[in-house]
Amino acid sequence: MRHAIPAGLDRHEAAVYSRLDPGQIPRHIAIIMDGNGRWARQRHLPRVAGHQAGVAAVRSTVETAARVGVGALTLYAFSAENWKRRPALETGFLMRLLRKYLKQEVPTLNRNNLRLEYIGRVHELPADVRERMAWAQAATAANTGMRLTLALNYGSRSELVDAFNAIVRKAASNGGIEHLRIDEDAIHEHLYTSHLPDPDLLVRTSGELRLSNFLLWQSAYAEIYVTETLWPDFRGVHLLEAVGEFQRRERRYGGIETVHHEDTKARRK
Repeated sequence: MRHAIPAGLDRHEAAVYSRLDPGQIPRHIAIIMDGNGRWARQRHLPRVAGHQAGVAAVRSTVETAARVGVGALTLYAFSAENWKRRPALETGFLMRLLRKYLKQEVPTLNRNNLRLEYIGRVHELPADVRERMAWAQAATAANTGMRLTLALNYGSRSELVDAFNAIVRKAASNGGIEHLRIDEDAIHEHLYTSHLPDPDLLVRTSGELRLSNFLLWQSAYAEIYVTETLWPDFRGVHLLEAVGEFQRRERRYGGIETVHHEDTKARRK
Protein backbone atom coordinates (compact mmCIF):
# COMPACT_ATOMS: atom_id res chain seq x y z
CA MET A 1 0.00 0.00 0.00
CA ARG A 2 1.42 3.36 -1.03
CA HIS A 3 1.91 5.86 1.75
CA ALA A 4 1.80 9.62 1.68
CA ILE A 5 5.00 11.47 0.89
CA PRO A 6 5.83 14.15 3.48
CA ALA A 7 5.62 17.71 2.23
CA GLY A 8 8.88 19.38 1.33
CA LEU A 9 10.80 16.36 0.00
CA ASP A 10 12.36 16.80 -3.43
CA ARG A 11 11.73 14.18 -6.11
CA HIS A 12 14.89 12.21 -5.30
CA GLU A 13 14.05 12.14 -1.59
CA ALA A 14 10.44 11.25 -2.37
CA ALA A 15 11.55 8.32 -4.54
CA VAL A 16 13.66 6.88 -1.73
CA TYR A 17 11.03 7.60 0.93
CA SER A 18 8.37 5.76 -1.10
CA ARG A 19 10.35 2.54 -0.49
CA LEU A 20 10.57 3.09 3.27
CA ASP A 21 8.27 1.92 6.04
CA PRO A 22 7.07 5.13 7.78
CA GLY A 23 6.46 3.10 10.94
CA GLN A 24 10.14 2.16 11.20
CA ILE A 25 11.81 5.55 11.00
CA PRO A 26 14.64 5.67 13.60
CA ARG A 27 13.75 7.63 16.71
CA HIS A 28 17.30 8.95 17.05
CA ILE A 29 19.94 9.29 14.32
CA ALA A 30 23.49 10.36 15.14
CA ILE A 31 25.92 11.50 12.45
CA ILE A 32 29.71 11.79 12.38
CA MET A 33 30.14 14.55 9.81
CA ASP A 34 33.50 13.70 8.25
CA GLY A 35 35.28 14.61 5.05
CA ASN A 36 35.30 18.41 4.94
CA GLY A 37 39.07 18.59 4.64
CA ARG A 38 39.25 15.90 1.95
CA TRP A 39 36.45 17.62 0.00
CA ALA A 40 38.42 20.88 0.01
CA ARG A 41 41.71 19.16 -0.85
CA GLN A 42 40.16 17.46 -3.88
CA ARG A 43 39.21 20.92 -5.16
CA HIS A 44 42.55 22.53 -4.26
CA LEU A 45 40.82 24.74 -1.71
CA PRO A 46 41.76 25.56 1.89
CA ARG A 47 40.29 23.29 4.59
CA VAL A 48 37.98 26.05 5.80
CA ALA A 49 36.20 25.94 2.43
CA GLY A 50 35.16 22.39 3.24
CA HIS A 51 33.73 23.45 6.59
CA GLN A 52 31.82 26.26 4.92
CA ALA A 53 30.42 23.91 2.27
CA GLY A 54 29.33 21.52 5.02
CA VAL A 55 26.71 24.00 6.23
CA ALA A 56 24.49 23.20 3.22
CA ALA A 57 24.74 19.50 4.12
CA VAL A 58 23.61 20.26 7.66
CA ARG A 59 20.62 22.26 6.44
CA SER A 60 19.47 19.61 3.96
CA THR A 61 19.95 16.73 6.41
CA VAL A 62 18.21 18.47 9.29
CA GLU A 63 15.18 19.50 7.24
CA THR A 64 14.75 16.06 5.68
CA ALA A 65 15.06 14.31 9.05
CA ALA A 66 12.39 16.57 10.50
CA ARG A 67 10.06 16.09 7.53
CA VAL A 68 10.11 12.28 7.71
CA GLY A 69 9.50 12.12 11.46
CA VAL A 70 12.91 11.48 13.03
CA GLY A 71 12.52 12.29 16.73
CA ALA A 72 16.10 13.29 17.47
CA LEU A 73 19.14 14.10 15.34
CA THR A 74 22.59 14.51 16.88
CA LEU A 75 25.43 15.96 14.81
CA TYR A 76 29.09 15.61 15.78
CA ALA A 77 30.08 19.17 15.00
CA PHE A 78 33.27 19.80 16.99
CA SER A 79 35.19 17.24 19.01
CA ALA A 80 37.18 17.91 22.16
CA GLU A 81 40.23 16.66 20.24
CA ASN A 82 39.77 19.41 17.63
CA TRP A 83 41.11 21.95 20.13
CA LYS A 84 44.35 19.97 20.47
CA ARG A 85 44.94 18.83 16.88
CA ARG A 86 43.71 21.66 14.67
CA PRO A 87 45.56 24.92 14.00
CA ALA A 88 44.29 27.92 15.93
CA LEU A 89 43.29 29.66 12.70
CA GLU A 90 41.05 26.73 11.76
CA THR A 91 39.39 26.40 15.17
CA GLY A 92 38.82 30.15 15.20
CA PHE A 93 37.15 29.91 11.81
CA LEU A 94 34.96 27.05 13.05
CA MET A 95 33.80 29.12 16.00
CA ARG A 96 32.94 32.06 13.73
CA LEU A 97 31.15 29.68 11.36
CA LEU A 98 29.13 28.28 14.28
CA ARG A 99 28.05 31.75 15.38
CA LYS A 100 27.04 32.60 11.81
CA TYR A 101 25.18 29.31 11.38
CA LEU A 102 23.18 29.79 14.57
CA LYS A 103 22.16 33.32 13.61
CA GLN A 104 21.16 32.35 10.07
CA GLU A 105 19.41 29.06 10.79
CA VAL A 106 17.13 29.92 13.72
CA PRO A 107 14.29 31.00 11.37
CA THR A 108 14.64 27.68 9.51
CA LEU A 109 14.66 25.74 12.78
CA ASN A 110 11.52 27.53 13.93
CA ARG A 111 9.80 27.00 10.59
CA ASN A 112 10.46 23.26 10.97
CA ASN A 113 9.40 23.26 14.66
CA LEU A 114 12.86 22.08 15.81
CA ARG A 115 14.38 22.36 19.27
CA LEU A 116 18.10 23.13 19.31
CA GLU A 117 20.24 21.66 22.09
CA TYR A 118 23.92 21.00 22.77
CA ILE A 119 26.10 18.35 24.38
CA GLY A 120 29.76 18.53 25.33
CA ARG A 121 31.92 20.69 27.54
CA VAL A 122 30.34 23.81 26.13
CA HIS A 123 31.48 25.88 29.10
CA GLU A 124 34.99 25.75 27.61
CA LEU A 125 33.92 27.44 24.37
CA PRO A 126 34.56 31.17 23.82
CA ALA A 127 32.15 33.46 25.62
CA ASP A 128 30.75 35.06 22.45
CA VAL A 129 30.02 31.60 21.03
CA ARG A 130 28.27 30.50 24.23
CA GLU A 131 26.18 33.65 24.17
CA ARG A 132 25.02 32.96 20.61
CA MET A 133 24.35 29.32 21.51
CA ALA A 134 22.18 30.31 24.45
CA TRP A 135 20.26 32.78 22.28
CA ALA A 136 19.56 30.16 19.58
CA GLN A 137 18.50 27.56 22.13
CA ALA A 138 16.12 29.97 23.81
CA ALA A 139 14.70 31.02 20.44
CA THR A 140 13.72 27.41 19.65
CA ALA A 141 12.85 26.21 23.16
CA ALA A 142 9.07 26.40 22.64
CA ASN A 143 9.14 24.16 19.56
CA THR A 144 7.73 20.66 19.91
CA GLY A 145 9.24 18.80 16.96
CA MET A 146 12.56 17.07 16.38
CA ARG A 147 15.39 17.62 18.84
CA LEU A 148 18.48 18.80 16.99
CA THR A 149 21.56 18.33 19.16
CA LEU A 150 24.96 19.73 18.24
CA ALA A 151 27.90 17.93 19.87
CA LEU A 152 30.39 20.74 20.54
CA ASN A 153 33.71 20.31 22.32
CA TYR A 154 32.41 16.79 22.79
CA GLY A 155 34.24 13.56 23.58
CA SER A 156 32.57 10.39 24.79
CA ARG A 157 35.36 9.56 27.23
CA SER A 158 35.10 13.05 28.71
CA GLU A 159 31.34 12.58 28.96
CA LEU A 160 31.80 9.36 30.95
CA VAL A 161 34.36 11.02 33.23
CA ASP A 162 31.91 13.87 33.85
CA ALA A 163 29.11 11.37 34.53
CA PHE A 164 31.13 9.40 37.09
CA ASN A 165 32.27 12.58 38.82
CA ALA A 166 28.65 13.75 39.01
CA ILE A 167 27.59 10.42 40.52
CA VAL A 168 30.32 10.68 43.16
CA ARG A 169 29.40 14.29 43.99
CA LYS A 170 25.75 13.31 44.33
CA ALA A 171 26.61 10.51 46.74
CA ALA A 172 28.92 12.77 48.76
CA SER A 173 26.13 15.33 49.19
CA ASN A 174 23.57 12.67 50.03
CA GLY A 175 24.98 11.11 53.17
CA GLY A 176 28.52 10.25 52.11
CA ILE A 177 30.42 8.09 49.69
CA GLU A 178 29.04 4.91 51.28
CA HIS A 179 25.79 5.77 49.49
CA LEU A 180 27.51 5.60 46.12
CA ARG A 181 25.49 3.58 43.62
CA ILE A 182 26.82 2.88 40.14
CA ASP A 183 24.79 0.89 37.65
CA GLU A 184 23.68 1.39 34.06
CA ASP A 185 20.67 3.48 35.04
CA ALA A 186 22.77 5.77 37.23
CA ILE A 187 25.30 6.31 34.46
CA HIS A 188 22.55 6.98 31.90
CA GLU A 189 20.98 9.57 34.20
CA HIS A 190 24.23 11.54 34.31
CA LEU A 191 25.17 11.48 30.62
CA TYR A 192 24.82 14.63 28.53
CA THR A 193 22.16 12.74 26.54
CA SER A 194 20.05 11.56 29.50
CA HIS A 195 16.98 13.26 27.99
CA LEU A 196 17.36 11.45 24.66
CA PRO A 197 16.78 7.84 23.56
CA ASP A 198 19.90 5.97 22.54
CA PRO A 199 20.69 6.26 18.82
CA ASP A 200 19.07 3.64 16.62
CA LEU A 201 21.25 4.57 13.65
CA LEU A 202 24.79 5.97 13.59
CA VAL A 203 25.89 7.40 10.23
CA ARG A 204 29.47 8.21 9.29
CA THR A 205 30.43 9.99 6.10
CA SER A 206 33.72 9.81 4.12
CA GLY A 207 34.13 6.04 4.42
CA GLU A 208 36.16 5.95 7.63
CA LEU A 209 35.46 2.92 9.84
CA ARG A 210 35.78 4.30 13.36
CA LEU A 211 33.60 5.93 16.03
CA SER A 212 36.02 8.76 16.84
CA ASN A 213 35.03 8.96 20.51
CA PHE A 214 31.40 9.74 19.68
CA LEU A 215 28.48 8.46 21.81
CA LEU A 216 30.36 5.30 22.75
CA TRP A 217 28.04 4.35 25.62
CA GLN A 218 24.84 5.33 23.85
CA SER A 219 25.70 3.55 20.59
CA ALA A 220 26.12 0.10 22.12
CA TYR A 221 23.28 -1.31 19.99
CA ALA A 222 23.08 1.30 17.23
CA GLU A 223 23.13 0.17 13.64
CA ILE A 224 26.19 1.69 11.95
CA TYR A 225 26.01 2.94 8.37
CA VAL A 226 29.13 4.18 6.59
CA THR A 227 29.00 6.02 3.28
CA GLU A 228 31.88 7.08 1.02
CA THR A 229 30.08 10.40 0.45
CA LEU A 230 32.04 13.31 1.91
CA TRP A 231 30.08 15.48 4.30
CA PRO A 232 29.79 18.60 2.08
CA ASP A 233 28.18 16.40 -0.60
CA PHE A 234 25.78 14.69 1.84
CA ARG A 235 22.11 15.59 1.48
CA GLY A 236 18.72 14.52 2.74
CA VAL A 237 18.48 11.81 0.10
CA HIS A 238 21.62 10.18 1.50
CA LEU A 239 20.06 10.21 4.96
CA LEU A 240 17.00 8.42 3.60
CA GLU A 241 19.24 5.84 1.92
CA ALA A 242 20.81 5.20 5.32
CA VAL A 243 17.34 4.78 6.83
CA GLY A 244 16.53 2.29 4.09
CA GLU A 245 19.58 0.22 4.98
CA PHE A 246 18.61 0.47 8.66
CA GLN A 247 15.16 -0.93 7.91
CA ARG A 248 16.62 -3.90 6.06
CA ARG A 249 18.68 -5.02 9.05
CA GLU A 250 17.71 -7.35 11.89
CA ARG A 251 18.24 -5.89 15.36
CA ARG A 252 19.00 -8.57 17.96
CA TYR A 253 20.40 -6.63 20.95
CA GLY A 254 22.65 -9.57 21.77
CA GLY A 255 19.84 -12.11 21.56
CA ILE A 256 19.01 -14.82 19.06
CA GLU A 257 15.63 -13.68 17.78
CA THR A 258 15.14 -10.50 15.82
CA VAL A 259 13.78 -7.56 17.79
CA HIS A 260 11.20 -5.77 15.67
CA HIS A 261 11.64 -2.02 15.31
CA GLU A 262 8.38 -1.26 17.06
CA ASP A 263 9.57 -3.27 20.07
CA THR A 264 12.60 -0.99 20.49
CA LYS A 265 10.30 1.77 21.76
CA ALA A 266 10.26 0.02 25.13
CA ARG A 267 14.03 0.31 25.35
CA ARG A 268 16.06 3.22 26.67
CA LYS A 269 13.85 6.33 26.74
